[in-house]
Amino acid sequence: MVLATIPRPDLVEYEPHYESYVSRVPAGDLLTILEDQRRETQQLLSGIADAKALYRYAPGKWSIKEVVGHVTDAERIFGYRALRFARGDETPLPGFDEQSYAPAGRFDARPLASLAAELDVVRRATIALFGGLDPATLTRRGTANQHEISVRALAYVIAGHERHHVAILRERYLR
Repeated sequence: MVLATIPRPDLVEYEPHYESYVSRVPAGDLLTILEDQRRETQQLLSGIADAKALYRYAPGKWSIKEVVGHVTDAERIFGYRALRFARGDETPLPGFDEQSYAPAGRFDARPLASLAAELDVVRRATIALFGGLDPATLTRRGTANQHEISVRALAYVIAGHERHHVAILRERYLR
């Protein structure tokens, strides 16, 4: 059974820290929202020159390329968690340290177009994953980073996390 909509998760389905992401997701069909985000983010990134993509709005902050790499890494990890929990895997999963992932990714050495293409592929895979889950599977839960979270909450975290970082790109990098 392919799901038509993914209901917004209840507050008890995720750690309070994630509310800042979940609350950014507007009402509506989440799969459509994810697809619209994909197109909008690709359009935004296509208008940024590679030299500009190295810009950091303050010392110690990520470059635009590193932000894109981080969003891709995080979406992969959240999607992997969702897959494991959707399949009934009860193994607790570790957290990840985005502050160490960004430099290890060496994103500044890559063309922005390459990073954008990778993000696009990851988002398409995310949409395919969640588009194939039924209502019962979406409510399954697992433990990641020592906190319980549902499959559908992870879908909303993915959408809200990207919205958060795209807003920062617009406000602090691309003014």
